[in-house]
Amino acid sequence: MRVYLENLTKEYEGRKILDIGTLLIEDGALCGIIGPNGAGKSTLLNLIAGLIKPTEGSLLYGEGLSSSAPFREMTMVFQAPYLIRTTVEKNIAYPLKLRGWADVAIECRIEELTEELGLTNFRKQKSWTLSGGEAQKVALARALSFRPRLLLLDEPTANVDPSTTAEIERMLRKINEKEGTTVVLVTHNLVQAKRVCKEVLFMDQGEVVEFGISETLLRDPKQELTKRFVAGELLT
Repeated sequence: MRVYLENLTKEYEGRKILDIGTLLIEDGALCGIIGPNGAGKSTLLNLIAGLIKPTEGSLLYGEGLSSSAPFREMTMVFQAPYLIRTTVEKNIAYPLKLRGWADVAIECRIEELTEELGLTNFRKQKSWTLSGGEAQKVALARALSFRPRLLLLDEPTANVDPSTTAEIERMLRKINEKEGTTVVLVTHNLVQAKRVCKEVLFMDQGEVVEFGISETLLRDPKQELTKRFVAGELLT
Protein backbone atom coordinates (compact mmCIF):
# COMPACT_ATOMS: atom_id res chain seq x y z
CA MET A 1 0.00 0.00 0.00
CA ARG A 2 1.33 3.42 -0.94
CA VAL A 3 1.31 6.22 1.63
CA TYR A 4 1.68 9.84 0.54
CA LEU A 5 2.04 12.85 2.84
CA GLU A 6 1.82 16.45 1.66
CA ASN A 7 2.30 19.60 3.73
CA LEU A 8 1.61 17.58 6.86
CA THR A 9 1.96 19.25 10.24
CA LYS A 10 1.11 18.30 13.81
CA GLU A 11 0.92 20.76 16.69
CA TYR A 12 0.50 20.24 20.42
CA GLU A 13 -0.39 23.22 22.60
CA GLY A 14 0.70 25.62 19.87
CA ARG A 15 4.07 23.91 19.35
CA LYS A 16 4.77 22.36 15.95
CA ILE A 17 6.26 18.90 16.46
CA LEU A 18 5.95 17.58 12.92
CA ASP A 19 6.41 19.39 9.62
CA ILE A 20 6.71 17.30 6.46
CA GLY A 21 6.56 18.84 2.99
CA THR A 22 6.14 15.72 0.87
CA LEU A 23 6.83 12.06 1.53
CA LEU A 24 5.95 9.01 -0.54
CA ILE A 25 6.30 5.49 0.83
CA GLU A 26 5.85 3.15 -2.11
CA ASP A 27 3.76 0.00 -2.19
CA GLY A 28 5.89 -2.94 -1.04
CA ALA A 29 8.40 -0.77 0.83
CA LEU A 30 10.21 -2.02 3.93
CA CYS A 31 11.00 1.36 5.42
CA GLY A 32 12.84 2.11 8.65
CA ILE A 33 12.30 5.43 10.46
CA ILE A 34 15.34 6.50 12.47
CA GLY A 35 16.34 9.59 14.40
CA PRO A 36 17.09 10.90 17.90
CA ASN A 37 14.57 10.99 20.73
CA GLY A 38 11.93 13.62 20.11
CA ALA A 39 12.47 13.58 16.34
CA GLY A 40 8.80 12.88 15.67
CA LYS A 41 9.15 9.23 14.60
CA SER A 42 6.29 7.82 16.68
CA THR A 43 4.11 10.84 15.91
CA LEU A 44 4.55 10.20 12.20
CA LEU A 45 3.70 6.51 12.64
CA ASN A 46 0.60 7.33 14.69
CA LEU A 47 -0.55 9.78 12.03
CA ILE A 48 -0.18 7.17 9.29
CA ALA A 49 -2.06 4.68 11.47
CA GLY A 50 -4.91 7.15 11.94
CA LEU A 51 -4.51 7.13 15.71
CA ILE A 52 -4.08 10.90 15.73
CA LYS A 53 -5.16 13.60 13.27
CA PRO A 54 -2.81 16.04 11.54
CA THR A 55 -3.16 19.74 12.27
CA GLU A 56 -2.84 20.51 8.57
CA GLY A 57 -2.04 18.72 5.34
CA SER A 58 -2.97 15.59 3.45
CA LEU A 59 -2.39 11.90 4.17
CA LEU A 60 -3.32 9.64 1.24
CA TYR A 61 -3.34 5.86 0.86
CA GLY A 62 -3.36 3.23 -1.87
CA GLU A 63 -2.75 3.17 -5.59
CA GLY A 64 -5.33 5.86 -6.22
CA LEU A 65 -4.12 7.86 -3.19
CA SER A 66 -7.43 8.13 -1.38
CA SER A 67 -7.90 10.34 1.66
CA SER A 68 -9.96 7.60 3.31
CA ALA A 69 -7.67 5.48 5.46
CA PRO A 70 -8.27 1.78 4.68
CA PHE A 71 -8.24 0.69 8.32
CA ARG A 72 -9.36 -2.87 7.54
CA GLU A 73 -6.21 -3.32 5.45
CA MET A 74 -3.67 -1.88 7.89
CA THR A 75 -2.51 -2.57 11.42
CA MET A 76 0.06 -1.51 14.01
CA VAL A 77 2.31 -3.28 16.52
CA PHE A 78 3.47 -1.28 19.54
CA GLN A 79 6.62 -1.50 21.64
CA ALA A 80 4.53 -2.83 24.56
CA PRO A 81 2.19 -5.55 23.24
CA TYR A 82 -1.51 -5.13 23.97
CA LEU A 83 -3.18 -8.54 24.12
CA ILE A 84 -6.70 -9.64 24.92
CA ARG A 85 -6.98 -11.53 28.21
CA THR A 86 -7.53 -14.90 26.61
CA THR A 87 -5.46 -17.61 24.93
CA VAL A 88 -2.76 -17.09 22.32
CA GLU A 89 -4.84 -18.68 19.56
CA LYS A 90 -7.90 -16.57 20.37
CA ASN A 91 -5.78 -13.43 20.21
CA ILE A 92 -4.57 -14.38 16.74
CA ALA A 93 -8.09 -15.36 15.64
CA TYR A 94 -9.73 -12.14 16.80
CA PRO A 95 -9.12 -9.97 13.67
CA LEU A 96 -10.17 -12.87 11.47
CA LYS A 97 -13.48 -13.36 13.27
CA LEU A 98 -14.18 -9.64 12.93
CA ARG A 99 -13.63 -10.00 9.19
CA GLY A 100 -15.92 -13.00 8.89
CA TRP A 101 -13.33 -15.66 8.08
CA ALA A 102 -14.56 -19.27 8.14
CA ASP A 103 -13.47 -21.41 11.09
CA VAL A 104 -11.39 -23.73 8.88
CA ALA A 105 -9.52 -20.78 7.35
CA ILE A 106 -8.92 -19.30 10.81
CA GLU A 107 -7.49 -22.58 12.08
CA CYS A 108 -5.15 -22.84 9.08
CA ARG A 109 -3.92 -19.27 9.55
CA ILE A 110 -3.33 -19.76 13.30
CA GLU A 111 -1.39 -22.94 12.61
CA GLU A 112 0.72 -21.22 9.96
CA LEU A 113 1.61 -18.20 12.09
CA THR A 114 2.29 -20.07 15.33
CA GLU A 115 4.64 -22.38 13.48
CA GLU A 116 6.42 -19.48 11.76
CA LEU A 117 6.97 -17.64 15.04
CA GLY A 118 7.71 -20.60 17.31
CA LEU A 119 4.41 -20.34 19.18
CA THR A 120 2.93 -23.78 18.47
CA ASN A 121 3.35 -24.96 22.07
CA PHE A 122 1.77 -21.75 23.41
CA ARG A 123 -1.53 -21.86 21.53
CA LYS A 124 -3.64 -22.66 24.61
CA GLN A 125 -1.64 -20.50 26.99
CA LYS A 126 -3.24 -17.42 28.55
CA SER A 127 -1.81 -14.15 27.26
CA TRP A 128 -0.97 -12.75 30.71
CA THR A 129 1.31 -15.70 31.48
CA LEU A 130 3.61 -15.06 28.50
CA SER A 131 7.08 -13.59 28.67
CA GLY A 132 7.69 -10.22 27.04
CA GLY A 133 9.20 -11.80 23.93
CA GLU A 134 6.41 -14.36 23.61
CA ALA A 135 3.76 -11.65 23.99
CA GLN A 136 5.41 -9.54 21.30
CA LYS A 137 5.41 -12.48 18.88
CA VAL A 138 1.71 -13.05 19.57
CA ALA A 139 1.03 -9.37 18.92
CA LEU A 140 2.86 -9.65 15.59
CA ALA A 141 1.02 -12.87 14.67
CA ARG A 142 -2.32 -11.19 15.43
CA ALA A 143 -1.34 -8.18 13.32
CA LEU A 144 -0.37 -10.40 10.40
CA SER A 145 -3.33 -12.75 10.70
CA PHE A 146 -5.55 -11.05 8.10
CA ARG A 147 -2.64 -10.34 5.71
CA PRO A 148 -2.63 -6.54 5.99
CA ARG A 149 -1.43 -4.43 3.08
CA LEU A 150 0.24 -1.98 5.49
CA LEU A 151 2.04 -2.98 8.71
CA LEU A 152 3.28 -0.27 11.09
CA LEU A 153 5.63 -1.11 13.97
CA ASP A 154 6.90 1.14 16.76
CA GLU A 155 10.12 -0.26 18.26
CA PRO A 156 8.77 -3.85 18.25
CA THR A 157 12.06 -5.42 19.37
CA ALA A 158 13.17 -2.84 21.94
CA ASN A 159 12.33 -5.04 24.94
CA VAL A 160 12.97 -8.55 23.66
CA ASP A 161 15.98 -10.86 23.57
CA PRO A 162 18.23 -11.35 20.49
CA SER A 163 16.60 -14.66 19.55
CA THR A 164 13.10 -13.17 19.51
CA THR A 165 14.43 -10.13 17.66
CA ALA A 166 15.83 -12.41 14.95
CA GLU A 167 12.48 -14.24 14.62
CA ILE A 168 10.54 -10.99 14.31
CA GLU A 169 12.98 -9.56 11.78
CA ARG A 170 12.84 -12.73 9.69
CA MET A 171 9.04 -12.59 9.69
CA LEU A 172 9.02 -8.94 8.59
CA ARG A 173 11.34 -9.68 5.68
CA LYS A 174 9.26 -12.70 4.69
CA ILE A 175 5.86 -11.00 4.61
CA ASN A 176 7.37 -8.06 2.74
CA GLU A 177 9.01 -10.28 0.12
CA LYS A 178 6.40 -13.04 -0.19
CA GLU A 179 3.16 -11.14 0.36
CA GLY A 180 4.19 -7.65 -0.74
CA THR A 181 3.14 -6.10 2.57
CA THR A 182 4.29 -2.52 2.99
CA VAL A 183 6.19 -2.36 6.29
CA VAL A 184 7.09 0.85 8.16
CA LEU A 185 9.30 0.30 11.21
CA VAL A 186 10.41 2.82 13.83
CA THR A 187 13.73 1.74 15.33
CA HIS A 188 16.59 3.22 17.36
CA ASN A 189 18.83 0.37 16.23
CA LEU A 190 20.87 1.41 13.18
CA VAL A 191 22.20 -2.14 12.77
CA GLN A 192 18.62 -3.40 12.65
CA ALA A 193 17.68 -0.74 10.09
CA LYS A 194 20.57 -1.83 7.88
CA ARG A 195 19.85 -5.53 8.43
CA VAL A 196 16.10 -5.43 7.82
CA CYS A 197 15.03 -2.34 5.91
CA LYS A 198 15.23 -1.62 2.21
CA GLU A 199 14.69 2.11 2.71
CA VAL A 200 15.51 4.40 5.63
CA LEU A 201 13.95 7.71 6.60
CA PHE A 202 16.01 9.91 8.93
CA MET A 203 14.10 12.49 11.00
CA ASP A 204 15.16 15.28 13.30
CA GLN A 205 13.04 17.90 15.08
CA GLY A 206 9.89 16.83 13.31
CA GLU A 207 11.29 17.06 9.79
CA VAL A 208 12.49 14.56 7.20
CA VAL A 209 16.22 15.18 6.80
CA GLU A 210 17.05 12.36 4.39
CA PHE A 211 15.27 9.43 2.76
CA GLY A 212 16.81 6.74 0.60
CA ILE A 213 18.06 3.18 0.11
CA SER A 214 19.13 1.94 3.54
CA GLU A 215 22.52 0.55 2.56
CA THR A 216 23.48 3.76 0.75
CA LEU A 217 22.07 6.18 3.31
CA LEU A 218 23.62 4.44 6.31
CA ARG A 219 26.99 3.97 4.60
CA ASP A 220 27.31 7.32 2.84
CA PRO A 221 24.62 9.83 3.87
CA LYS A 222 24.42 13.08 1.93
CA GLN A 223 23.21 15.40 4.69
CA GLU A 224 25.61 16.55 7.40
CA LEU A 225 23.05 15.97 10.14
CA THR A 226 22.53 12.39 8.99
CA LYS A 227 26.28 11.82 8.92
CA ARG A 228 26.57 12.99 12.51
CA PHE A 229 23.70 10.76 13.67
CA VAL A 230 24.99 7.67 11.86
CA ALA A 231 28.44 8.33 13.33
CA GLY A 232 26.93 8.11 16.82
CA GLU A 233 26.87 11.78 17.71
CA LEU A 234 24.13 12.85 20.12
CA LEU A 235 21.91 15.39 18.42
CA THR A 236 20.24 18.10 20.50
